[in-house]
Amino acid sequence: MSDLKHTVDEDGLHVTSIFRNTGDHAVLDHDADSDEQILVALGYKQEMKRDFSIWSSFSVSFSILGLLPSIASTLTYNLGYSGPAGAVWGWIVAGFFIQFVVLAMAELCSSMPTAGGLYYASAVLAPEGWGPFCSWVTGWSNFLGQVTGPCSVNYALASMILTAVEIANPEFSMQTYQVYLLLVALLIFEGLLTMNATKFIGHLNIIGTAANLIVLIIFVIWLPVGSINTPKTNDSHYVWTQLVNGTEWPTGFAFLMGFLSVIWTMSGYDAPFHLSEECSNANIASPRAIVMTGQLGLYLGFACILAIAYTVTDIQDVVNGQYGQPMGSLCLQVLGQKAGLAMFCLNIIAQFFVGQGCTVASSRVVFAYSRDGALPGSRWLKMINKRTKTPVNSVWFVLIIGALLGLLMFASPVAIGAVFSLGAIAQYIAFIVPVALKLFVVGDKFRPGPWNLGRWSKPVGVVAVAWVALIIPVLCFPAVKGQDLNDLTMNYTCLIYGGVMSLSLIWYAIDARKWFKGPRINVDHLIHAQVVEGVAMISDEIAGPAEIVKKME
Repeated sequence: MSDLKHTVDEDGLHVTSIFRNTGDHAVLDHDADSDEQILVALGYKQEMKRDFSIWSSFSVSFSILGLLPSIASTLTYNLGYSGPAGAVWGWIVAGFFIQFVVLAMAELCSSMPTAGGLYYASAVLAPEGWGPFCSWVTGWSNFLGQVTGPCSVNYALASMILTAVEIANPEFSMQTYQVYLLLVALLIFEGLLTMNATKFIGHLNIIGTAANLIVLIIFVIWLPVGSINTPKTNDSHYVWTQLVNGTEWPTGFAFLMGFLSVIWTMSGYDAPFHLSEECSNANIASPRAIVMTGQLGLYLGFACILAIAYTVTDIQDVVNGQYGQPMGSLCLQVLGQKAGLAMFCLNIIAQFFVGQGCTVASSRVVFAYSRDGALPGSRWLKMINKRTKTPVNSVWFVLIIGALLGLLMFASPVAIGAVFSLGAIAQYIAFIVPVALKLFVVGDKFRPGPWNLGRWSKPVGVVAVAWVALIIPVLCFPAVKGQDLNDLTMNYTCLIYGGVMSLSLIWYAIDARKWFKGPRINVDHLIHAQVVEGVAMISDEIAGPAEIVKKME
């Protein structure tokens, strides 16, 4: 251990730190690699092992996308709201604009590669005095989006498994309590996997990514080739030009409402940001993993949508079929009983890995926010397991919330369905707040990391902010209006998201503003360090007797 403390140079490391414009700097009392130096420059100790590579980080985020099972879970929205043409063009339009959000986020990640991700970025980029408030809003919105993920994905998975049983055994009738019990069992199993070491989680998600890719390829090929219908595929004119309005709103608005399927599917690419403290070469590998996830999601998802649009024959049977599972009805409609059930079961396997990936990402978000005292029970939630070096307590906290949210299924299908749209909306609001702050508040004071957009940064940010500002209100509308709007047809997203966020804001106004100051620095740092004859002096308040520190190149 060296007697000299080394001042960490934020400029040289290309990070936009919480120390920005404060005169403070982080210090290290030992030799550290570049990843640890960057994290320390952001104000945090290195607590977790960096066993993730760019490929394992990408695998987690791609597993969360789970293109085929995610599209399967939301067919009611794109196919049901605007038909095959709406699904095809909706994926093109929404997927294109989502790439702007992907790129803007990757640039933030390169500059601030920490598990807090968007929450940390909002604190750093906010106007003076507004950092705690902006990070609080971003953090709670991202928290909502993340913790609803395991519930929504595993609710869909539990329903799919029991639907497969119904298809195989017509005498079986699925009950709500059976769905809930299976949901809880799946959450527990995924928790047992996610509480393991980072290296194990990385390998598991590589398997999950391979499974998702294989199932997707089989689906895209099998549906048109193995179709039992005559002709096997729909006419291209019908697929590309005929919008089938399944709502009571104008066709153009129904087309926009169908974007929910794309947005919910393409909302897991932020995972490498939250896993950056477990990734080597994080300020380059993590943003690249984000972009890879967004790009592959766009192209492979489009192939999946095309396969569906060209083979579906009865939209109403898919959306409102006897099994209540659009993908199950689609597979049976196109492939027949045995082949359709086989394809549906492959989709179930892929869906499992989506839930497992969601559990990993959401637990890291909970850990990061708890480390800064932003959640109830933070002292317990921020603990790192000594054996696995992972936030095991945060894992089980996320899964307990998932089990509690699952109780909404006993209220109505619409109530539990709101979890899907809630997750997408909460995530994208959290995605865009730090991008908007970087664009309209910080401007040229933002210090880009080694992976950056250069002169395209501002145009990309403008499009990303405008896109999210347009689409978020649209996703809050119900499919019906007027006399048809009732307790079972209402879109409860505004109520649930607005209610939770309102409570968090009330908590902030009454109490949290007094003690919550944004990211909590847990490394030694210099208070208003002054350089005297080329040597930085540490304040007596932090270091006791003044020590000589050596500036790092």
